[in-house]
Amino acid sequence: MSRRRRWFGKGDRRVLALTLPIILSNATVPLLGAVDTAVVGHLDSPHYIGAVAIGALIFSYVFWGFGFLRMATTGLAAQAHGRRDANGVRAVFARAALIAVGAGLLVMVLQWPIIELAMSLIAPSPAVEASARDYFHIRIWASPATLMQYCMLGWLLAMRDTRAVFIFQVVLNSLNMILDILFVQGFGWDVSGVAGATVIADYSGVVLGWFLMQPHLKRLGGTWRGIGVFDRAQIARLMKINGDIFVRTMALTSAFALFTSFSARFGEVTLAANAVLQNFLVFGSFALDGFAHAAETLVGQAYGAERRKQFLWAVRKTTVWAIVSAVVMAIVFGLAGPWIIDGLTTIPEVREASYRYLIWAVILPVTGVLGFQFDGVFLGAMQTKHWRNMMLLSVVLYAGLAWGAVMCDSNHLLWAALNVFFLLRGVTLALLFPTIIPQKRMAGA
Repeated sequence: MSRRRRWFGKGDRRVLALTLPIILSNATVPLLGAVDTAVVGHLDSPHYIGAVAIGALIFSYVFWGFGFLRMATTGLAAQAHGRRDANGVRAVFARAALIAVGAGLLVMVLQWPIIELAMSLIAPSPAVEASARDYFHIRIWASPATLMQYCMLGWLLAMRDTRAVFIFQVVLNSLNMILDILFVQGFGWDVSGVAGATVIADYSGVVLGWFLMQPHLKRLGGTWRGIGVFDRAQIARLMKINGDIFVRTMALTSAFALFTSFSARFGEVTLAANAVLQNFLVFGSFALDGFAHAAETLVGQAYGAERRKQFLWAVRKTTVWAIVSAVVMAIVFGLAGPWIIDGLTTIPEVREASYRYLIWAVILPVTGVLGFQFDGVFLGAMQTKHWRNMMLLSVVLYAGLAWGAVMCDSNHLLWAALNVFFLLRGVTLALLFPTIIPQKRMAGA
């Protein structure tokens, strides 16, 4: 019994209670991506898969440029919550929400230059480009709602309400999947149906998110009046943090953009196969993000409450469980990979190509686990400068390796470069981790 308590005690249960609902809710995101791929993967041409992959890439690139709306909201709201500053918690959300609405409207206004630049850089085949444009011009109308959801999810994570996060993600993505199948398989709208389903689901998500926030707003107390939304010092701090997160996120998204762009140079079949295998990557990343989100919340609250010992405990416990989960995930991918591929596409040549490169998707959780985990740690502590710089270094090295893969005309080398990139993210942040540990003994240590 003593050994059981030592290896799995109250701390482990606390971490898993916080993490598992996040993992389960995050799992619906790649499941949605898999459904997107599957509904068009059962149509009569591989170009539909490539079109959805490219369209989704463009929005990932644009929207995750505003990923600070989720990340900064979680870190700053968690720290305010740790200080028991009710108005501060409200102010964090209000500032993020104003930015989300303004940025979403701006993206809609700039839709023409965005799509033209994207098509010129990716240079897909004519059939893929035509369908990708159809997808883009419909989904663009969800921009304000998509960015508002980032704020809501970040805020709910800061409140440690994993139940609400679970409900939010499951309901939103389930609605999206149902509409996917109805519009594509039922109405025959191909990629336009996939995009339309996302628009409807995203606006529905905003309504649901606001409803889920209400119990916390009542419990926290405070008021929306006089919360200092336009406080100069807070805005200056927010802009600095957001700038670091923006640069880091654009660098990360650029890495994935390079992967898809270089995949297109190997032809439609390889592009489609890589898009199928990226579902493994997305599933792995969202699962590991569960532990990263837990670290972000626990570390943020420890910093806000000035508890050094609690900070170190949060890092240790969440990291151990993240590594265990990564190994388990790699084993599952290795065993079930061919069946997953068969479920995503019925096109014989795409299946064969996917089997050929499957091993690289299998090992991604293991090569990437430290990168995801230290993302959460550095974000929770709001130590964004190092976080930004190490991402830039990793992307530069990855770009060189990926270009070498293209020169060698090897998709295997392209996947190897992606794995090296994931490994570099974790190693560089791990080396810098000691520099962000509070050196003086903080209260509660």
